[in-house]
Amino acid sequence: MKTKKKDLTFSRRSLLGTAGASLVVMSISSTGVITGGNGAWAATTKALTPETFATLVQMSRDIYPHDRLTDDYYAFAVSSFDEAAAGDAGQKALFEDGVTALNKAANDAHGMPYSDVGWEADRVAILRAMESSGFFQKVRGSLITGLYNNKQVWEKFAYEGESASKGGYLYRGFDDIDWLDQV
Repeated sequence: MKTKKKDLTFSRRSLLGTAGASLVVMSISSTGVITGGNGAWAATTKALTPETFATLVQMSRDIYPHDRLTDDYYAFAVSSFDEAAAGDAGQKALFEDGVTALNKAANDAHGMPYSDVGWEADRVAILRAMESSGFFQKVRGSLITGLYNNKQVWEKFAYEGESASKGGYLYRGFDDIDWLDQV
């Protein structure tokens, strides 16, 4: 087992509280290139509108929140939705209509689109109200593989990957407790 020294990081909640900002402001250009407000990620959409893509990134972060992951990891996972939408009109309608419904629910509850809702708890309440919908289940289910099968994400969680091809865990780190003296 590898140990990773903890870096001094800010939690998302503390960052929101101290900065007084509730979301990463998205700037969307007319060319379809979407860029995170802090320049952390950029994507070009093929089928989904830039607004839908940016909303799906925020939704993904709210479904699977990890302070260790920046928005570019979520944008990478959402790009698979754009690929699916490019190849299937039904998938495109599912994502576009789903985001429209999500924004309508946010507008009804808070008078603004989902991405502009400031508090994570308020966005999560909106998602909980629609968690039985096909749209939500498609996004949630696809993110499991889209986000967690990304080998770059594994490093952030100190996951070394599968072990079967390396002889399994029994003879490769199962009883490795070199971290015990660090506790």
